[in-house]
Amino acid sequence: MMQQLPFIYFGGMALVCALLVVISRVAIYSAMALLGMFVHVAGLFIILDAPFLAGVQLLVYAGAILVLYLFVVMLLNVHSRGTMLQRQTPWAIILSLLAVGELGYLVLTSHFYPKLPAIPHPTVPTLGNTETIGMVLYTQYLFPFEVASVVLLIALVGAIVMARGRSGVRQG
Repeated sequence: MMQQLPFIYFGGMALVCALLVVISRVAIYSAMALLGMFVHVAGLFIILDAPFLAGVQLLVYAGAILVLYLFVVMLLNVHSRGTMLQRQTPWAIILSLLAVGELGYLVLTSHFYPKLPAIPHPTVPTLGNTETIGMVLYTQYLFPFEVASVVLLIALVGAIVMARGRSGVRQG
């Protein structure tokens, strides 16, 4: 039971922060809850012995993506209007219950720990987590990695162009 306490903490706090992202009416508060969720997901990666993924989670998501969200919120000057309950709330509740039911079904019918050999073959070189990810990312998946970076750059430029067009300010 003591080994499950960190998982329960990080998983529960990630869920609470994710709920706060969705239900908060102030965009900055949602972004701060998103930061909390990113940090707790990194904690889950640490528990799973994936330090590289935890570092990437903190650097890329908590660092770069969250700063981009805050930049867009500040640039667009978003003001929250209306109530927390919107027209789509009943549909969201129904679909959420359906998703939770499906997740429960998968948990009950899945086998989480398949039978694997305990010791790898002696001729197979053992690489660390970071080396393995780096070799696969920069050899087999180099082209999709570069395409994703170009698409993100285009999206950023498009968001800035749309925000400038909306404000009516023209730079000359």
